[in-house]
Amino acid sequence: MNIVTIVGSLRKESYNMKLFKTIEERYQGKLNMTIADIRSLPYFDQDEENSPPQAVKEFKEAISKADGVIIITPEYNWSVPGVLKNALDWASRVDKVFIGKPVMALGATLGMLGTVRAQMHLREILSSPGIQAKILPPGGNEVLIGSANQKFDEQTGQLVDKGTLNFLDSKVEAFIDFVKLG
Repeated sequence: MNIVTIVGSLRKESYNMKLFKTIEERYQGKLNMTIADIRSLPYFDQDEENSPPQAVKEFKEAISKADGVIIITPEYNWSVPGVLKNALDWASRVDKVFIGKPVMALGATLGMLGTVRAQMHLREILSSPGIQAKILPPGGNEVLIGSANQKFDEQTGQLVDKGTLNFLDSKVEAFIDFVKLG
């Protein structure tokens, strides 16, 4: 199963990037994961949406070809980072590559509530008319990793908290089943 992952943090030692690497390694037999590059995307410009820069074309093509998308977001000021919103804005225009695409949202942060507010905003964005993603339903499927500094191994960068890993396993399996349903 080909899964494109969008990591909403550009920081090299981001807990969200570490979460991606944990998922990539842990589920390598089930998921073929790649990261969609959002660092090279220019600011969204409606004047260029019909003939976008190459980085935008590649980003949108990666999403279009994927069986599903995992979005891993930090929480900045109770919302998603601007760089993630910019990527979603590009994806929402012209060919609208997210329409009907299965999406799973998750995230990690130092705060106790995980990325609950960012994910609430992300779900609103993903439901908008230009995106209309098929989002893994809430009601127990939210992966909100709080106190991330206590759950990742500083040496390896891997998520090591057993309870969080067990929960993550069940939610990734739910997403795999969700993608298979089409």
